[in-house]
Amino acid sequence: MSELKIIVTEDGSHSLYNADLNETYHSFHGAVQESKHVFIKEGLDYLKSEQSLKQINVLEVGFGTGLNALLALEWANENQVEVNFTTLEPFPLKAELYEQLNYAQFISGENVHAKFLELHRASWEVLERQGKCFSIFKTIQRLQDFNTENKFNIIFFDAFAPSKQSEMWGLPVLSTAVGNLVDGGVLVTYCAQGQLKRDLKYLDMEVQTLPGPPGKKEMVRAIKLKEAE
Repeated sequence: MSELKIIVTEDGSHSLYNADLNETYHSFHGAVQESKHVFIKEGLDYLKSEQSLKQINVLEVGFGTGLNALLALEWANENQVEVNFTTLEPFPLKAELYEQLNYAQFISGENVHAKFLELHRASWEVLERQGKCFSIFKTIQRLQDFNTENKFNIIFFDAFAPSKQSEMWGLPVLSTAVGNLVDGGVLVTYCAQGQLKRDLKYLDMEVQTLPGPPGKKEMVRAIKLKEAE
């Protein structure tokens, strides 16, 4: 496991710094505001408004600190939408790290920190219920090795940046990701690299370049086009 330390981002919320990669888990400009913008506003909110789904299957590439899962859980409760959250994480955090993370201070809701700890303490490789509208399946796998018969409405693509983890952004891995989406499914990511957009278009995705979170100019949302009948 790489050496990790907690840092404070510009919105006051925590992230982690990976010394081996010289990379943080979130934007320096604000961990919570980045995740809310990319994965909730341009992801779940968009999907709900455009497709009016009562159940949403999420695949997250990179459980990391658990922030996206926590935000998705709170979103499910607030919107009364059933969210089935599958998340991949080859290198789970140790309790002495995740127990210190301060996200509950920045997210409204009841017993937020307790819910956050429950997400981290949920068993790996087992589907667990977390409240009325949310279930989580955590697996210690890379996307390259992940096999499932399930299809997903949305992918939170939250791997480390292409400059730090290039293999995660190559065409073979992206093809695996897109193959796990339903027709009309959505992939959202903080990354707006030109090669990423070209590869997603090659995979028959409608690529949208959107304004990024504070401190970042752009992000990407891509929609899987329906196959011609």
